[in-house]
Amino acid sequence: MNAITIKDFYQDILGDSCPDIDHFLNENIHKDIGHFNVFDIAEIFRSAKAKTEMPYNRRTYYKVSLISGHNKVEYADKTIEIKDCAVLFASPKIPYNYTHLGPIQSGHFCVFTKDFLSKSAMGMDVDQLPIFSAQSDFVYEISTAQYEQIHQVFLNMHAEITSDYVYKYDLLRNYLMELIHYGQKLKPIFPVENGKTAAARTTTLFIELLERQFPIENISQLLQLRTPADYAGTLGIHINHLNRVLKENTGKTTGEIISSRIFQEAKILLTQTQWNISEIAFTLGFEEVAHFSNFFKKHSSQSPQLYREMFIV
Repeated sequence: MNAITIKDFYQDILGDSCPDIDHFLNENIHKDIGHFNVFDIAEIFRSAKAKTEMPYNRRTYYKVSLISGHNKVEYADKTIEIKDCAVLFASPKIPYNYTHLGPIQSGHFCVFTKDFLSKSAMGMDVDQLPIFSAQSDFVYEISTAQYEQIHQVFLNMHAEITSDYVYKYDLLRNYLMELIHYGQKLKPIFPVENGKTAAARTTTLFIELLERQFPIENISQLLQLRTPADYAGTLGIHINHLNRVLKENTGKTTGEIISSRIFQEAKILLTQTQWNISEIAFTLGFEEVAHFSNFFKKHSSQSPQLYREMFIV
């Protein structure tokens, strides 16, 4: 699973039609306003730049999409089939896969960085918004009338971003917040797929999240996900469900898998680096050296220091 940046997104969408992508992106960044842009889905399809499938990846930007067409979205342990109209709120917290199932696609989407909303007068932290939490419902089915309401907001965005209005980005933030508040009042589309396929996908996503944190290459690199609750929250599923899926697919609990991988990394750091044991403990998420020592003894019946000395000898 790759981390797709806003620059990667533009290279994928625009390609050779925007050769100076760095300058294009830096224009807003240098103005200290974050980054925001809006696109017409039908135009992208007409220009043959749209892919039929976007594989599981973690995007480092946020995206709000108004969709009309036949599509499928897979995230966490869910598969959502969009047969007509829907609105999708994507964040870096939830990796997802998106597949076009029909030849006719229309609608709009906007992309923005976290800094874009934080520059608002409200000082809004986008990660505190329910719509972008790891527990968000992500995809929402809407009626034709609701589609037209959201469509008008996107038309306002298209008109404003090309204007010369000095405060246009403040207005664009207001349009974006209008979409966010609209979405937070909607109901989710019910998943159409469960069972073994969903369980296997959840297991795969968990392992990818776990392995993404390794190897530890410097003492300032800290584990961001340390507990089963951390992983369940990132995947947007209940911790009991994650435990059940992993137990059924691997024979081990979430905590056992995490501990095993941390222990494996601890052995590597003890034998292949000159870091002191307190530094190793800190990078692996232990607040106290004694906690790390107890953890290591539980898995090897040896203290970290003794293990290091035995290996060196």
